[in-house]
Amino acid sequence: MDEEKPKILIVDDENFYIDVLLDLLKNDYKTLVAKDGAQALRRAAADPQPDLILLDILMPGMDGYEVCRQLKRNPHTRDIPVIFLTIRSEVSDEVRGFSLGASDYITKPMSPPIVSARVNTHLALHRAQQQLAAQNHLLESKVLQRTEELSRTKDVAIYCMASLAETRHAETGRHILRTQHYVKTLAESLKAHPRFSHYLDEITILMLFKTSPLHDIGKVGVPDSILLKAGKLDPEEWEQMKKHAQYGHDALLRAEQVLGTTDFLQMAREIAYTHHEHWDGSGYPRGLQGEEIPISGRLMALADVYDALISRRVYKVPFSDEKSVEIICQGRGRQFDPDVVDVFLALRGEFRRIAETFSDD
Repeated sequence: MDEEKPKILIVDDENFYIDVLLDLLKNDYKTLVAKDGAQALRRAAADPQPDLILLDILMPGMDGYEVCRQLKRNPHTRDIPVIFLTIRSEVSDEVRGFSLGASDYITKPMSPPIVSARVNTHLALHRAQQQLAAQNHLLESKVLQRTEELSRTKDVAIYCMASLAETRHAETGRHILRTQHYVKTLAESLKAHPRFSHYLDEITILMLFKTSPLHDIGKVGVPDSILLKAGKLDPEEWEQMKKHAQYGHDALLRAEQVLGTTDFLQMAREIAYTHHEHWDGSGYPRGLQGEEIPISGRLMALADVYDALISRRVYKVPFSDEKSVEIICQGRGRQFDPDVVDVFLALRGEFRRIAETFSDD
């Protein structure tokens, strides 16, 4: 039954006070004794730990103040409540003890009813604090679990929406995965670049990775006769196809207006709207030029074009990696940000690895 009783560590160098406390506490508590500071620190750190420490201040060698200071510095023992035992009753002594983390003072000679009352009070408070900490930990775990579930649910919804847009024009969900990883790879390599470091931190890169699958969500608004056409689009059809960037922007804007804006929706809308803009201003839908094009759109532009070049489409056979890289290089400073192309060239091997890992075959 002793194991169920609270454990109290008595620290005093005088046998008289030790005997008084043992006689007072032995029936209701399990007691341990230490007769100097070093022994007190060892016994406080041993498992199972004491639930409360009664600590004399005036001891030879290491005094009670130093023992308390070391107890509170140690993460393993800092939460154990300490009640000082002292013949000193000056306010300055109590202030010093409380500043070191002591919970209370008991003045010698000790009154048994006061000792019992304060021991009971601080043990009850310590148990309540432990229960509250356990409940907080459980609550934090549940919140974290719920947050992870919501994040996974959002990712699944995004992937399903993006896949629906892609499959409408005979592409596969693997295009989404490839372009996601292309964008992330470019961003990771550019985050230390002076032109991009203000924008590309870890949170933004993760957001780019999660929102990039929605770049072509607007294609759900383009007729099948255009999306699935095997031959070259005529000028009127091409104008209809180009509207998918506006459709995607408008759909995500409506979502913001109904659900409230978020960084996620803003970035998704930005990517959908700007990933067909060209560095020289010849792109669509707004003819943005150079730095007017958001970084997210610039990264997505190169990732999307590279994947379109190496992939089979209803209107084309796949180009080789070498030919695709040659076409990307021809677009340097015209279709693409020159610095993004330069980093792409340094990452050719990584792009090939991504393409192989998530190949349609």
